[in-house]
Amino acid sequence: MPVADDIVAHIAANVRRLRLRAFLTQETLAEKAGVDLSYLQRVEWARMNLTVRKLALIAKALQVSPSRLLRPARFSRPPKGRPRA
Repeated sequence: MPVADDIVAHIAANVRRLRLRAFLTQETLAEKAGVDLSYLQRVEWARMNLTVRKLALIAKALQVSPSRLLRPARFSRPPKGRPRA
């Protein structure tokens, strides 16, 4: 059974992967989910132990079920700086 840190890392990897797949910026996803940008950034960096309510808001903004964010996924640190245009 995964420990809490593993689950947070799975959520981080899934949020980032799904956000990029949907061609959304962190700012856009944060706005759609109704969360602060810095909150979403901490989620993607696996530094936020988010609530079920926030998990549901982010999943809805990504148009996926909350369970999709909990699937095992490999976490990789996002590159620093803004993506190239």
